[in-house]
Amino acid sequence: MISIAKKIIQDRNIQLKRCFDLFIQMLIFLSLISFSLETLPDISDEFRKYLNLFEVITVGIFTVEYLLRLYYAENKFSFVFSFFGVIDLLAILPFYIGAGLDLRSIRSFRLLRLIRILKLARYNAAMRRIHRAFIIAKEELTLFLMASLIILYLAGVGIYYFENPAQPAAFCSVFHSLWWAVATLTTVGYGDIYPITVGGKIFTFFILIIGLGVVSIPAGIVASALSKARELVDD
Repeated sequence: MISIAKKIIQDRNIQLKRCFDLFIQMLIFLSLISFSLETLPDISDEFRKYLNLFEVITVGIFTVEYLLRLYYAENKFSFVFSFFGVIDLLAILPFYIGAGLDLRSIRSFRLLRLIRILKLARYNAAMRRIHRAFIIAKEELTLFLMASLIILYLAGVGIYYFENPAQPAAFCSVFHSLWWAVATLTTVGYGDIYPITVGGKIFTFFILIIGLGVVSIPAGIVASALSKARELVDD
């Protein structure tokens, strides 16, 4: 029995392991659907009991899986603080913290149940490639994120000085102007606040051009990393 459990957890090449992975994936999807059903306003008490029972069963299975992975891990400390180790723990922790308590803060903490969707990365080849791709490109993405935050701040400051005299209510501070900068740089353009001065419009034109690069550059970085990750995972 112990040998079978170890193979299910560690050996990817046996059919039983594939069936187990598929079962866990299905359980994750069902638990997310269950979470969504709990938010229905007119749900009956009886149906809510069934959802709670399903939650208990689901958490029980995830807990056993986590403990088995911890038990069979060569380096238990490394497993606990690894990406998948943290995700597996956060997938079950909210249930135990919120058990028997009805505090609003605890109930909000149970929203961490949604982290279970990240468990799919362990069982799906495509998700593993995405995870590997982000590891490969983490330095480039971090650099790009920092550059984007700097550009975002400069855009907020620039539009503030152009538009504040003409629209003191809409652009009353740099912090208020950052909302316009986010909507413009991401090319969303909600239209709730927009420039009316000539200088502000010209400045917005250049920010929109920069925004196109802000959207496209990380896509290229991730695509290149995915290509490398496919080779590494398949190997």
